Amino acid sequence: METQHYGNHRKFYAPHHFIYLPALMVLEVFGIYKICSDESNQLTWILFSVVIFLLLYLAIMLRQHYALGLQNRLVRLEFKQRYFELFGQRSDEVEEKLKFDQIAALRFAYDDEFKELLYRALHESVSGDDIKKSIKKWKPDHHRV
Repeated sequence: METQHYGNHRKFYAPHHFIYLPALMVLEVFGIYKICSDESNQLTWILFSVVIFLLLYLAIMLRQHYALGLQNRLVRLEFKQRYFELFGQRSDEVEEKLKFDQIAALRFAYDDEFKELLYRALHESVSGDDIKKSIKKWKPDHHRV
């Protein structure tokens, strides 16, 4: 398995990202083309295009909404557990001061860097993306949605 780092940490689901969504986009473009070229059935092609657009929109939004909502919840739980293991105390006050992108970025750092980057996140308000870019030794996460 390839070593994970900032440049390759995003994950795609091939059937969804490279087959289903492109097929819907092609159908949408085809429907728009037919609206312009087939004047006798224009209303039918408008309806076709609207239905395809709604399917495309729902496919993107529902998949993202459920998967990311659950993943975000798990990331927060992981942060709480890790904070407790490293510092021996609850993380509620610390977690309230952090934005989610900072919490998510911290999970890619090993324990020694985690402490340093957590301090920077709390006191310097560095963004999650800057935290990721600051990580010297990347802790991979191959189990994300």
